[in-house]
Amino acid sequence: MFENLQERLGKTLKNISGRGRLTEDNIKDTLREVRMAFLEADVALPVVREFVKQVKERAVGVEVTKSLSPGQVFIKIVREELEKAMGEANEELSLNAQPPAVVMMAGLQGAGKTTSVGKLAKFLKERKKKSVLVVSADVYRPAAIKQLETLATEVDVDFFPSDISQKPVDIATAAISHAKKKFIDVVLVDTAGRLHVDNEMMGEIKDLHKAINPIETLFVVDAMTGQDAANTAKAFDEALPLTGVILTKTDGDARGGAALSIRHITGKPIKFMGVGERTDALEPFHPDRIASRILGMGDVLSLIEEVEMKVDKEQAAKVAQKVFKGDGFTLDDFAEQLKQMKNMGGMMSMLDKLPGMQNLPDAVKGQMGDKTFVQMEAIISSMTKKERARPEIIKGSRKKRIAAGSGTQVQEINKLLKQFTQMQKMMKKMKGKGGMQKMMRGMKGMLPPGMMGGGGPKF
Repeated sequence: MFENLQERLGKTLKNISGRGRLTEDNIKDTLREVRMAFLEADVALPVVREFVKQVKERAVGVEVTKSLSPGQVFIKIVREELEKAMGEANEELSLNAQPPAVVMMAGLQGAGKTTSVGKLAKFLKERKKKSVLVVSADVYRPAAIKQLETLATEVDVDFFPSDISQKPVDIATAAISHAKKKFIDVVLVDTAGRLHVDNEMMGEIKDLHKAINPIETLFVVDAMTGQDAANTAKAFDEALPLTGVILTKTDGDARGGAALSIRHITGKPIKFMGVGERTDALEPFHPDRIASRILGMGDVLSLIEEVEMKVDKEQAAKVAQKVFKGDGFTLDDFAEQLKQMKNMGGMMSMLDKLPGMQNLPDAVKGQMGDKTFVQMEAIISSMTKKERARPEIIKGSRKKRIAAGSGTQVQEINKLLKQFTQMQKMMKKMKGKGGMQKMMRGMKGMLPPGMMGGGGPKF
């Protein structure tokens, strides 16, 4: 997310960061570039105007003129105004109610509403330790009810059955009554979506809201619709007392216009963002961290939280112990690392949170995509146990067999083996005094797949 904006702002702010003195003229030029970058990112015009106005007022004031490094102060101002535009701090769900706390999900068809219900259920169960019941009040799409039931099974939360012959209000009230009897903490109510905002839809969702009186009413919207997302959210907010927004499909949105427009236009906070298709691909929305990402400063806090949640620490400790003992690093260990990396959303998802990573050449980024990881896993899976333990025996005929089994070329087998050999050498450097420092020096200049052995979350 924000790739285009990162690139444009990165170039623009780099030009001003080294200035010893800022004048109205060079601030004016920079702000014109910032304005263009925002408009290209499909940020709503009122948001762009307000942002540029605020930055200009602060930049030509006392803040910058009295500073020893005006260019850096200017970037600090841009960052703070970005945070302000998106809401300054993460706003958690308000679940302090007599159980069950009812959360209603609204939005247009195709925004990822039902999937978001499943993701939010998993988030509340695993990270907030809540018992959760999900129910579908979408009586227009039988597939939506079935989809939610499948998701509930996958994330291991309770599902309240419903069917298209029932009324949405009856379905929701029965589910809440059931949750009370079972002492369930949270009820997530999925509602019907339409292809566009219409009176019938709004009337129905108002009636449902009045009947169940939810503590949270979340609007689910597709980030890829840009500033239209903010306008749709505004239309819903005029009909319903929305308490927040879930921004979906942010992994497919290179612009970021929705994230920067929604708060200003609706006054409602973005509480979560969907960052992929997996049921754990839902992150709390932190404006300060997102502002850092936009300016190429990374988001190390989110990365640390992700490592804490998703890395198998026991397995990591086993591999680390094995390496430090000098027992060697095998292709099985390598495959395990690939699996851990995939659990964290892949290499690009991780690197996106590290400072300065937007400056990586495209050729290097191309070697870190999910496709490369899938290919590497397929190659290792096509090897025998003996080959994984002793890769030096993999010669001509074996390479052909592995290539055929994994749907790859012999050149790709050679490439993986070469990278693995480099990694083994790095691991050997970890033994003994000062091992980690030696290994880090050895990593310089290596391509990213080779970085995984030492730069990954395990060590």
